[in-house]
Amino acid sequence: MRAVLALVATLVLTACSAGGQPGGAAGGTVGFTTGDGTVTIVPEAEREPAPVLEGPSLDGGTLSTADLAGKPIVINVWGSWCAPCRAEAPELVEAAERLGDDVAFLGLNTRDLSEAPAQAFVRAFEIPYPNIFDPDGALLLGFGQVPPKAIPSTLVVDAEGRVAARVIGEVNANTLVELVGDVS
Repeated sequence: MRAVLALVATLVLTACSAGGQPGGAAGGTVGFTTGDGTVTIVPEAEREPAPVLEGPSLDGGTLSTADLAGKPIVINVWGSWCAPCRAEAPELVEAAERLGDDVAFLGLNTRDLSEAPAQAFVRAFEIPYPNIFDPDGALLLGFGQVPPKAIPSTLVVDAEGRVAARVIGEVNANTLVELVGDVS
């Protein structure tokens, strides 16, 4: 048991190893780890309400998950400094296109020190869905049952507003489309 706890502690304290900035310099990667693509599906009877995420949009104005209520929401936690986030961006775009208007997508940009790199990321990868700017990661603290422990992480909130699934690490379009179908 101690070995498992030590391993978990090590993973939580490890910085994003692929593309993070050393020592947590600009980009603030200390405390984040790159996930391995592990998928967690929460049984329907055990799902807890997702926190309402509200913050400044990378496009200006304010975004809130409360405005997306009534349909499944895919929340992707990412940073422009994170190489796995760049690798998965085209997969998220494809999944958003395949799922269409029946599912809301929302990006949660974290640990970028200013909006400029995040906005450049959104333009470069032609991200079609809105993104909240959360430079200090404060919005991540609201997830208790299945927190997004790594960057990138993807959460699926069901139509009733409950956390239904999580992917720690990169996600591909096929997995995400199937996951949304399984928990909706």
